Order: sequence, then C-alpha cells, then structure tokens
Amino acid sequence: MANRNDRRIEPSFDGPRNEAEDDVFSVRDEDRVVPNRRKAPATRRKSSKARSAGRGRQPKKRRGMFGSFGRLVYWCFVLAIWGGIAAAGVVVYYGAKMPSATTWAIPDRSPNIKIVGVDGRLIANRGMTGGEAVGLHEMSPYIPQAVMAIEDRRFYSHFGVDPIGLARAVSQRALNGRFTQGGSTLTQQLAKNLFLKPDRTLERKVQEVLLAFWLEQKHTKDQILEMYLNRVYFGSGSYGVEAASRRYFGKSARDVTLAEAALLAGLLKAPSRLSPARDPKAAEARAQLVLGAMRGEGMIGEKELKTAMSAPATRAASFWTGSENYVADRVMEELPGLIGEVRSDIIVDTTVDMTLQDLAEKSIRRLIDQNGQKLNVSQGALVSIDNSGAVRAMVGGYDYSTSQFDRASEARRQPGSAFKPFVYMAALEQGRTPDSVRNDAPIKIGKWTPENYNGKYYGRVTLKTALAKSLNSVAAQLAMEVGPNSVVEAAHRMGIESTLQPNVSISLGTSEVTPLELTAAYVPFANGGYRPEVHMIRRITTADGNVLYENTAGGGPRVISPEIVGMMNAMMTGAVEEGTAKKAAFAWPAAGKTGTSQNSRDAWFVGFTANLTTGVWFGNDDGKPMKKVTGGALPALAWHEFMVAAHEGVPVAALPGSWSSQGAAPEMAVGGQHMDEDAFPPAPQPVGQRQQPASGQQDQPTASIGRPVPPAEVGVRRPVAEVGGQPQRRETSILDVLLGN
Repeated sequence: MANRNDRRIEPSFDGPRNEAEDDVFSVRDEDRVVPNRRKAPATRRKSSKARSAGRGRQPKKRRGMFGSFGRLVYWCFVLAIWGGIAAAGVVVYYGAKMPSATTWAIPDRSPNIKIVGVDGRLIANRGMTGGEAVGLHEMSPYIPQAVMAIEDRRFYSHFGVDPIGLARAVSQRALNGRFTQGGSTLTQQLAKNLFLKPDRTLERKVQEVLLAFWLEQKHTKDQILEMYLNRVYFGSGSYGVEAASRRYFGKSARDVTLAEAALLAGLLKAPSRLSPARDPKAAEARAQLVLGAMRGEGMIGEKELKTAMSAPATRAASFWTGSENYVADRVMEELPGLIGEVRSDIIVDTTVDMTLQDLAEKSIRRLIDQNGQKLNVSQGALVSIDNSGAVRAMVGGYDYSTSQFDRASEARRQPGSAFKPFVYMAALEQGRTPDSVRNDAPIKIGKWTPENYNGKYYGRVTLKTALAKSLNSVAAQLAMEVGPNSVVEAAHRMGIESTLQPNVSISLGTSEVTPLELTAAYVPFANGGYRPEVHMIRRITTADGNVLYENTAGGGPRVISPEIVGMMNAMMTGAVEEGTAKKAAFAWPAAGKTGTSQNSRDAWFVGFTANLTTGVWFGNDDGKPMKKVTGGALPALAWHEFMVAAHEGVPVAALPGSWSSQGAAPEMAVGGQHMDEDAFPPAPQPVGQRQQPASGQQDQPTASIGRPVPPAEVGVRRPVAEVGGQPQRRETSILDVLLGN
C-alpha cells in the first residue's frame, strides 16, 4: 500500500501563479464574467491605467452634416419602400373590386341623329351628344393642338399618367393651398368619362389610373385623342367638338378657326361656367390663356397669335335658335314610329328646303318686328307643302330660342273664314255652281246671328263673289242647306284631322285646327283633287349608308272630282284677284282664302299655286286680340313675300281644272265698299243637319233655309229675319220663295 497524503487540497484562484502551472486550466481576471472586486496588484493596476490612458487619447467619431444626410436618405428610402408597398396594396384592393380586364370595352357613344334638308344642308343634330363624331384627321388641326396645349402638353410622351404634371399639381397644392393645375392626363379624363362616376374619392382615382393604363395599351394616341374630343362636354348641352362648333359658331368642327379652337379648348376647365352662351367675357379670357399656351409650346407663330387675339369675342344664344329647330323637333317625334329605338348614329333626309325655310323665317320675323307693337301681334307661323305632300318649309314661331312650342303643328286656333272653302265644296258637290245666287242679308239662325264684316251686305250675289268677298251670311246659309255634317265630312276628307263640331257656326271656322293640317287640306285644290300623305321624312339611313326607312308612298286617293276642283279654283282665284287677298297676288295664277277669327284673335291666309300650297297665321299665344289685323293684311303679305321667292326661276303653270261662267243674276253694287272678314258671336248650340236638295234641283236665288230673307240695301243694316227650327223639305219655285209662299 503506497504512502498516502491525507491532507485535503482546496482549489485557489487568488494565490500567486506558478509558472509550472501555466499549462493547467485556469480563469484569468479579464476573462471573468463578474470582475474581481479585490484590488489588483500594483503592477496590474498600472498596466490597466496605462491602457485606459491610451484609450483616452484616441479621437472621438464626429456626427456632422453628412451623417444627418445619410440618415435622412436612409429613412426616406425606408419610407419609400413602405409607401410603395402601401400604394400597391391600395391598388390591388381597389383593382380587385373592378371587373376583369378581359371584359373591359369602350362603351358605345350615344347615338346622334343628323337631320338634313333636301339640299343636303344640316338642319340640326339631335340626341344626347348633339353632334356627330368627327375623325381626328377631319376636324380643324387647331382643335387638338389647343386642347393638348392647355390640358396635356406631354400627351404624346407619357404612358397614360404624367408624373411631371402630377408632381407640378401637388407642388402647386402645397404652395397655394389648393389645386390650381390639374394632374390628370387626357387619357385619364377619357377613362373617367367613359367608365366612372365623377366622384372625388381615392377609389375612383385609382380606378381611373388603371383604366388609363389599359387605354394606352389597347389604343393608339390618335385614337385616344379622337375619342376624347368626340365625347367630352363643352357646355350648353354640347358633347363633342362637332356639337360644340355647331352650337357656338354655327359651323362644322372641320371649319373652326384658331381663335374658335382656343375658345373650345378653354371650355374644358369649366364648361357650364365658361360657355359663351352664359359668359362671353369669361370664355374669351380663357381663350386668351389657351392661345398663350399654344405659343409657348411652339404650336403657332407670333403672327397667328396676334391675329387670333384680335378676333372678336364669340357670343352665342342661350338656346338653340333658328326656325329649322321646329322641323327637327317634329322629326324627332315621328322617328320612333318609323324605326323604333335609335341605337346608332343615323341620318334623316327630310323634304325641307333650307332656302325656303330661311325665307319663311325672315318674312315672319320682319313683319312682327315692324308691326308687333303697333298691331299687338307677337307670333306667327308658316307651312308650305308641295303637291306630293312633302313639307318644304315650316316655321313654328317668332323665335325658337325663346319659345320651343311649335305653333305650326301643335297650336289649334280658329281658322275663321279660311274654313269656308270646305263649306262651298260641300255645296258644289250637292249640285250648286259658282254662278248660283244667294241673298246676302242679315239672318238669324236660332239664337245665332252671323254678321258680315262692318255690318255691310251685298244683296243678291253669286257663290263665286260671296267666297271672294268672304260673306258670312251666304256661308251660313250654305251650311244650313247642305247640313253641318256634310261640311265636317268634306273637311275630314280633304285632310283636316282635328275634331270638328257639326253646327252651323262651323261655316265661319269656329272649330279649331292647326296651320299644318289646314294647309294640307288645301293641297287637293292645288294638285287636281288628290289627298297625298303629308310627310317631312324622305329617308333614314345609318352612318354607313344602310337604309332603315324610305318614304315610297305614291299619290294619294282622289277626294274631289276634277269638275269640283275646277269650280273651287275659279272661286278662290277671285279672292286673290279681286277679293280679300289682293295683297297676295303675284305673277303666278294663285288662289286661296283669308280668315279672321272673332275680334282679330287669329289672322290667316292659305293659298296655293300649281307648285306650292302655303298657309300663314298671325296672332298671340294668350289669345289677346290684335288691332284689326285680318287675313288680308299681315298673312297675305307674308304669303306674297315667301311665294315670290319660292317661285323664282320656276316656269309658270296654270291651276288644275277649268270652269267658265254660264251667266248668273247680276251682283248688286255697294259703292266700291271692300268687304273683308267675319265678325260673329259663338253659336250657343249645334244645329241639326239640313235635308239635302234632290239631285238636279235648281238653286234658289235667295237663302233656302225655310223662309225668304229680305234683300239688303246698300250700306244699310236691315232688321234681322227670324230663322230657325227644323226645316221641312218641300218643292218650291223661285217665285214661291220671293213671294214668301
């Protein structure tokens, strides 16, 4: 057993280190996790102080300007990354709410209805846009230049969104506290107009940008610019440059000048407020800014700038003006019944001659301007129809811009004596002739007393003279003889469409009609006895020429025999040559009839040649009486002026039919007193239909209404003969009637 040292050896970390123990594992003081709190040996403390002193002599790191800039760059970079991530998230979020891009398509432009005259001249554009689409290569080159100069000068260089323009808009917002410049490109504006609502939201703006990218990918720059110019709103109900050009300048966008193009481009900022129809001065000031922008971009030279700057300010009517708009409104009313709903651009060819339309409007306006205050007349209407039933001109009022109500086709007024031809026609069809004689004298039918104008009476006169001088007494007698129902039937057969009251007062035109239908009812007298289909639309085609409708109606049915046409024309010729319508006479053979309603509320003249039938009306919308205006005054003057111009250069033609007088009882002279229109109180109640005379029965020279009427003395008003009750048909001779048997 070996010797054994039983003394326990304890580990010690503080004693002096034995060099022989260097290779034995030990923990130095500097390696301790918790430093030794005991005082180190002097030599160690000195070495520690020396090291500390050495460290104290090293220079400290400086954090100057470059250090701050670096941190700024760093944090900006970090923020940019997070901002990009956030923006991408917003784009993804709102983009996910949009339909799939594969379903995106350019919506169809609202269809335009282009209405043109028989000579190809534009009458009007109708539809939501108010104008047809015009190709970029067709319109004036100043228009796209002006729009780009003021709205998007880098249009051809950006990719749908203009970062430079957007940054400029944001900087202006920061400096001025509001957006003084827009950041949207033309592509973005088009995207908004095509697909989005005008909401000022982040969602709409994000979708606008996405759609702008899509438009730039799918379409060329020229296509985008063309779509924009044909759809953008220019104020005053005008969408697209063609509609705006027509609205403000009365010309096509193809013919717009530099100054006009600048005005159009300036409207885009605030179309309603800057419209020249509302504020011409503001529109002109904005146009000056556009011209300056065009010069700054080098689009125009200094000479062009000065010329455009000196152009007078454009002043547009607050509403469409021109009587051709009455025609356009009428066309729009008829379209649905001809082709149904309009789904694409169409062209409507009408029968209206714009030269005649302009003549008619000028005549109506001139006469009202000259006589309106003096004669208390404020409105007029004119309708002209050819023998085929085609409407060649239609003026529905004094000024379309102040009143769009069409008095030619919608206003029903009493025609007065202009209705008498249907009474005489019914009488001729029952065997009478223009040479038949009646006694023009005061009469009383029931409680109704028809009176001649100014209380003057002629005595024994022929029917031809009675119609030429518009004798109310004779017309009432004839209505009693043939029966009011026969008069109504004749008028409806000729073309009157309004409801007519079958009473004796119808002989003096107490039932209301429109100028259009009354004029149309005279056409059979002009064309030989045929009632044509009155029409204004000849053909309707699509923009590429496909025919949707064409008026192929031939001649209408015969409604009057040739003999009656000849007699009626011989009678109504007298009204123009020697009767109440002398002021209407001109170089052509013409016939017609004047008419004046009670107290001169309405004044008419409807007349015709072998070429045209034209009706004219003057009056007031509120029915106030004019100052002794009769059909032989303003209406006859307007008719004369229009017809002279309409027949210029046209070979003269005779009226259809012929009739020669076989001789009749002489007409009593009245001292050269000129007879005019009717003045009468309204009939209190209808009068039953009279028994028609037997075929071939001889006409009586006095009123065949039951009792003889005493003859009238010249210029003297006689006591009224009481006439009334249901007449009894009996065979009488002329002598019996004269003797009162």
